[in-house]
Amino acid sequence: MLSQRPAMVSAGNFALPRGRIALLVVVTSMLLSRFVLSTACLLLFADLAFGQTYSNGVAALVQGKPITRSEVRDTVKAQEQIIMAMHGGTDPERMKREIEQTRATALDALIDRELILIEFTKIGGVIKPQYVDDQINNIVREAFKGDRDALVTELAKAGMSIKKFRDMQEKNIIASVMKAKKAGDMPPANPQEVEEYYQNNLDKWRVGDQIKISTLSIPKFSGETGATPESQKKLAQEIRSKLLKGGDFATLARSYSQDSRAEFGGSWDWMPRTELDPTIANTAMNLKTGGVSEVLDKETSYIIVACDAKKLGEAPSIEKVRGDIQKMIQQEKSKKAIDEWMAQLRKKAVIRKF
Repeated sequence: MLSQRPAMVSAGNFALPRGRIALLVVVTSMLLSRFVLSTACLLLFADLAFGQTYSNGVAALVQGKPITRSEVRDTVKAQEQIIMAMHGGTDPERMKREIEQTRATALDALIDRELILIEFTKIGGVIKPQYVDDQINNIVREAFKGDRDALVTELAKAGMSIKKFRDMQEKNIIASVMKAKKAGDMPPANPQEVEEYYQNNLDKWRVGDQIKISTLSIPKFSGETGATPESQKKLAQEIRSKLLKGGDFATLARSYSQDSRAEFGGSWDWMPRTELDPTIANTAMNLKTGGVSEVLDKETSYIIVACDAKKLGEAPSIEKVRGDIQKMIQQEKSKKAIDEWMAQLRKKAVIRKF
């Protein structure tokens, strides 16, 4: 359905001029971390990898409209590729967490998108074809170096028609516009909100933190007969229980730990926070001096961290970071508004999962 007003995208009782819609899409793009463009490109390669052999059964019904298993599969595969590209070489632990989260929430994410599409239809929303064209042109320019034929070729290899591809882009744009409208209605941060955020989040800007820690590492694969990751985790939890009951960290580290600091009772020299593994650094900084962490599940080991001492660095004045704080508060308000809106849509909808 074409809009009757060439410079507008309309939805029920509201109409958005082209400048406004561009702004809204930019706002939402920041919130979604370029999800639309990246997913659109990578879905092509997800289809190539999996072929057409996967059963196209129904995974869920949203107000009677189906979400197929193949849609869930494509979304998961595309997001996994994005996550691996972003974090695979720099932060494997984060990559692992985000992939697990993606797999766990993929169906719910598609259900939410369908709820938004239904709401858009209810209010008589219309998206101009030009905006879909612009989105596809962006994909051609950024992913295929301006070669439109290359896009068509990849679509053909994946068994995807250009119409299906356009439909996919239109759904993503609609979801972006609707979320952006909810996010854009939030008032700006007031001075009191900025002050409270600054005081509660000084570690976001503080520079020069130093920390002295001790670690106790239990390998997931020890090589001992009968040892499994599960049994090693249980051992780490038992050691932590001993520490909480007053056990000496250095003694237990010399007896059980298998990292480079075991012979020193797990003790490390003073180090800048930035030189530590981010998970270990953040865990240690959040402990009180003398505190012991939960058992951390790292790639090859279970690790217990003790905070022996810490020196906090200098934080910039509030005036130097006021602009950043205002943006962060605005993003939090926008996310909260979107979350509350989505919760309302879910509550009044009939959703069935299979």
